[in-house]
Amino acid sequence: MHFFPQRHLISAIALSALVLAQNAHATEGGGGAYANGSEGFMTGALPPPGNYLISYNTYYTADKFANTNPAFDHFKVSTAATILRAIHVTDKKILGGNWAMHAFLVAADVDVNMGAGGRQDRAGMGDLIVSPLAVGWHAGNWHWIAAVDLYLPTGRYDKKELANIGRNYATVEPLFAFTYRNPQGYEFSMKTMFDHNYENNDTQYRSGNELHADFVAAKHFGNWGVGIGGYTYKQLTGDSGDGAVFGDFKGRATALGPQLSYTTASGLNIQGRYQHEFDVLNRPEGDKFWLNIAIPL
Repeated sequence: MHFFPQRHLISAIALSALVLAQNAHATEGGGGAYANGSEGFMTGALPPPGNYLISYNTYYTADKFANTNPAFDHFKVSTAATILRAIHVTDKKILGGNWAMHAFLVAADVDVNMGAGGRQDRAGMGDLIVSPLAVGWHAGNWHWIAAVDLYLPTGRYDKKELANIGRNYATVEPLFAFTYRNPQGYEFSMKTMFDHNYENNDTQYRSGNELHADFVAAKHFGNWGVGIGGYTYKQLTGDSGDGAVFGDFKGRATALGPQLSYTTASGLNIQGRYQHEFDVLNRPEGDKFWLNIAIPL
């Protein structure tokens, strides 16, 4: 049994505007609301009606911020996070597809080191993520999902702090995901998202809109799946607002690495993945590790 895509958790780096408003970077804090790379196998396949729980567990580390500003020469960050996601798939139909909804709770620990700029380790709850509307369709080897995710600024945030768990602004994220898996076990899945960010009222900073996608190409052998996947990210519009003193900076990033999946006879699914970032601009550049566990209730 597999689960429809999503998200959530925390900024990939979580630097506050107190530091970064003084330096060239893209999006406030150098990361977006969505945890790029969190989805992989069968991300476009909605499960049957019922209730499900997914635990996303990730560790991210970077010792480089891809920016020519010397303020980032001694930059390091590490983030450990656990995200619990509750999913309810109904038997009600919308345009021929099943209607589903979900919500995320995020807990994270962020350690930011800016060298002479200071260091801070901070833990707490992240922003709440909900989706009241997700619809999934199936047709032979093909599966699709359309949804809208809402990121609510409920997480721990203080503009005077170096490391923040929440982002202190709302994001609306429409998305489309698909999975192709044939009887021979070959799969290609992709989830594409567009982020419309609102202003952080504490810093008068508005991060630009973002386009990004998670993907995987894989082969399944019985209960096992093995593939290669990752994500690609592109900031479409520059940052704005009174706090964006350096103007129209935009970020980009790509990541790639191996992925592994195992599904038990009872439907429990375990996925592991490693992703190495490259072709990065105005964002941290590092490595991510994921261990995701999905349980039908």
